[in-house]
Amino acid sequence: MKIVLSGYYGFHNTGDEAILKAMIQQLKAIEPTIHITVLSQNPAHTMETYGVDAVNRWRFKEIAKVLKESDGLISGGGSLLQDATGPRSVLYYTGIIHLAKWLKKPVYVYAQGMGPFYKKSSRRLVRLALNRVDGLSVRDRHSRQLLEEIKVSPPVHLFPDPVFGYDFHPQSIGKPAEKPVLAVSIREWKGGEKYRDKLTSILDHYSKNGFVIHFVPMHGTSDEAFSAKVAASLSEETVVHSGDLSIDVKLSIISQSHLLIGMRLHALIFAGICNVPFAALSYDPKIDALAEQLDYPVTAHVDDDSWSPQSLIEEIDRLCASLEFYKEKLSARVRPLRSEATQAPKEALACFRRHKK
Repeated sequence: MKIVLSGYYGFHNTGDEAILKAMIQQLKAIEPTIHITVLSQNPAHTMETYGVDAVNRWRFKEIAKVLKESDGLISGGGSLLQDATGPRSVLYYTGIIHLAKWLKKPVYVYAQGMGPFYKKSSRRLVRLALNRVDGLSVRDRHSRQLLEEIKVSPPVHLFPDPVFGYDFHPQSIGKPAEKPVLAVSIREWKGGEKYRDKLTSILDHYSKNGFVIHFVPMHGTSDEAFSAKVAASLSEETVVHSGDLSIDVKLSIISQSHLLIGMRLHALIFAGICNVPFAALSYDPKIDALAEQLDYPVTAHVDDDSWSPQSLIEEIDRLCASLEFYKEKLSARVRPLRSEATQAPKEALACFRRHKK
């Protein structure tokens, strides 16, 4: 079987690269001889890293050629159909779906997070595209509810983010830290210095009270640069890891941490699969959806100016006081999600087989 994968791949975003790696693992576990071609921003890196074929995501003649030769298109996973980052994402990913359908190829939407959709035109474009697909799954209840609201008609299945099913191989990251590690995965956000000052105040408190701070950038140079900026403001020595570290090395750093403070969705998912309690800083509905899925409260919404360093410190102290309880609670929520994440590739391949008959 030959399939084409469309997503936010080749941009050095650890979350999306983890989605891609997990999907490849899960598809090959079911069908070892499957031939996968990825639409990538950096085809050479994608081919070398994952052992698959890849074409440039902007060369539509090449995309049309590989789609013609394929048994179908997988769109996802990740947050592809949203307009929070502007209109291009919806236009691009619905366009790839329409191209596959024009070539009479089946399309399976794979455990995506949907929305937000701020523009009526985005809702209309998504409805038109998704009403043509052959199989449709989303990663959380809020996404399914949103598709119902915009009148998407195919049945919508609910499967966890593919990374919950990732087969993680721990890596050596040097000798264990002498102090407890507080892992931090943050990104630049609205609010500028005020927002950065709040983060600095929180992390300074813990670095002065026996923790060593490890920044784990999840989106290449941008997160690394912002982490370094915050680290430079702290009074104690910290570690800013490279944004280019592999998925398994970042998972290993988080797995050996006492706790995580996280904004990035997949840093929080990494903490979940490593059974590391976390304090979630939400900047997007997808963070709230994950918190609901894991029955873990969002500690602060960064767009809400009322959050204070003290409120976050109190929440982290509460987690630390009952660490084993929260580890057990997290483990109980993640365990079934790891199993359920393997259902999406089965559904996708079954969808393509039905079309071949």
